[in-house]
Amino acid sequence: MRIGMRLLLGYFLIVAIAAWFVLSIFVQEVKPGVRRATEGTLIDTATLLAEVGRDDLLNGDAQNGRLAQAFSQLHQRPFRANIGGIHKVRNEYHVYMTDAQGRVVFDSAGHALGQDYSRWNDVWRTLRGEYGARSTLSDPSDPQSTVMYVAAPIVDKGKIVGVLSVGKPNSAMAPVINRSERRILWAGGALLGIALLIGLVVAWWINRSIGTLSRYADSVTQDTPLPLPDPGSSELRKLAQALENMRIRLEGKNYIEQYVHALTHELKSPLAAIRGAAEILAEQPPPAVAARFIDNILVQNARMQSLVEKLLEQAKLENRVEITPSTVNLEGLFRRLVDMRSALLAAKNITLTQQSASLAVNGDEALLEQALGNLLDNAIDFTPEGGSIVLAALEAYQQVQLKVIDSGSGIPDYALPRIFERFYSLPRSNGLKSSGLGLAFVQEVARLHHGEIDLRNRPEGGVEARLTLHRPFT
Repeated sequence: MRIGMRLLLGYFLIVAIAAWFVLSIFVQEVKPGVRRATEGTLIDTATLLAEVGRDDLLNGDAQNGRLAQAFSQLHQRPFRANIGGIHKVRNEYHVYMTDAQGRVVFDSAGHALGQDYSRWNDVWRTLRGEYGARSTLSDPSDPQSTVMYVAAPIVDKGKIVGVLSVGKPNSAMAPVINRSERRILWAGGALLGIALLIGLVVAWWINRSIGTLSRYADSVTQDTPLPLPDPGSSELRKLAQALENMRIRLEGKNYIEQYVHALTHELKSPLAAIRGAAEILAEQPPPAVAARFIDNILVQNARMQSLVEKLLEQAKLENRVEITPSTVNLEGLFRRLVDMRSALLAAKNITLTQQSASLAVNGDEALLEQALGNLLDNAIDFTPEGGSIVLAALEAYQQVQLKVIDSGSGIPDYALPRIFERFYSLPRSNGLKSSGLGLAFVQEVARLHHGEIDLRNRPEGGVEARLTLHRPFT
């Protein structure tokens, strides 16, 4: 199982357990919470009605007193109320009043008049000055028919002369409880859904970041390293940097062997030419012949010096891990590149067209100038006399593509896979070969800029070199 999926499952399991724990507490607290709130309302109601019913009790005719008349009118006048979606159409209170001995002297339902309620918990405790309340089944065969009763004392001159109890069926609270439970469960389901969505996004991001690092590591093993990726977090960025350092160290093990082998191979020809010239000069040839072989020695010496300098430059670049980017104006950069090569362009009668559109990129200006110079030099070398070259900069989303397009013969198919290898080169239009380090240098510059370099043959002939870089943030 992929690590992103494992993290998702672990994260979702933790959220599900936490949600179940919280929801179970809420659901368990809904019913007692509503009943406590109802009980508080019943206490207030009972205390108020006890004051109203006191005169009825003292007059000895509670069944026909003001309280009885009020309930009679209440039963005759229906009402409607919409309480947050819960429709209420009748009064659900059951009120009865007892005297000091616990005998019922008033019953709003008319069923218990004259009965002895002195043993009911609400009456018995209230008559003794305590808080009295009870919950009783109105129908013994129905366990859901419980009624909550709360009592208040009827006091006259500091003496308890009776008890007034107010009852309300627990079934009347069921709609409120059920609605609250449904809303809590819906909220819990929404919470789990949002948590799952967030988990999926996080898992996708982790898988994408790890996949980017994996592709980078694979590219290193295939000797075609991609630009150092930016996974988007400090931890993964440190891992990417560690992979880059590992790449440099791993390449360093073969670094000396590769460079010594390449340098030996490249120096064989000039050294052989110098040795041959020296052997002829040792025979003291005529001055004209001697001058020609002396010039040959100087040319080969310059060739070796250039090769060594480029090798040192390449090695220095490959050891760099990052650059300090700045905003580079492409119009000025293009102008300098063309001015430096105006003599070469004029010598081969090559037409060069610039298309910069006043764009800018983020990067190291000196490295970019050298990399584009290498691409432009290649284009000049492989473009025949009277040809044309286009030096262009095009904007694409948050990137800029730098293009060098020539009208030469193109790159042979067999050479395309190896075109960026160090010391690999093709014969120029004049028959000579370059050091083979120019495109390798461009590839390293692209890597340091987190960009891409691509060379492709054009259908109409010639080569298009494309260096993709990032635009500066605005």
